[in-house]
Amino acid sequence: MLIRSAKKDDAIQIVPLFTIILNEMELPSLKTIPAAKLTYVIEKYFASPQYRGTPAQTLVAEINGKIAGFAWGYPDENEHQVDEVMRSFFPEVGLPASTQIFDDDEAFSAEWYLDSIAVSPEFQGQGIGTALLKELPQIAKNLGKTRIGLNVDWANPKANKLYHKLGFIKNGTTKLSQHKYDHLILKLN
Repeated sequence: MLIRSAKKDDAIQIVPLFTIILNEMELPSLKTIPAAKLTYVIEKYFASPQYRGTPAQTLVAEINGKIAGFAWGYPDENEHQVDEVMRSFFPEVGLPASTQIFDDDEAFSAEWYLDSIAVSPEFQGQGIGTALLKELPQIAKNLGKTRIGLNVDWANPKANKLYHKLGFIKNGTTKLSQHKYDHLILKLN
């Protein structure tokens, strides 16, 4: 397994993994945005340089040329900038630039925020999520952050257990869309 920064060409393999997360979140916007248009926007989103370096960072786990998993996040102060980049692609599919997939703030102050992490069903149970998570502290430190934050759905105790095993602790709760989440942080040395 190779953990590396995402490349533009990885976007097509990241889209199905990101879509799993969106579907689990049961976002109301998914009922109004046609799937083909959303797929196009997400692919453009992850292919853009803004999601592979600055203001956000995307890592992938590659096995035999396939993207087995990905992790994507950004410093908390970049959250709205990241959202703006996504919205810039909506007019290309005939939707207004004001279209929003997310309308909730997710990141807490003073953290590098892990927005999304997913492992392909084909590769689950092989330590890919753990390997991706173990690479994140260096990214956060390089950006001057002293902690990593994430939100874990109350309906996902397996993920919650993994995060706690790796040293994340609960420091709050939040509601995103229709789901309640624990906000966890990992303090960096």
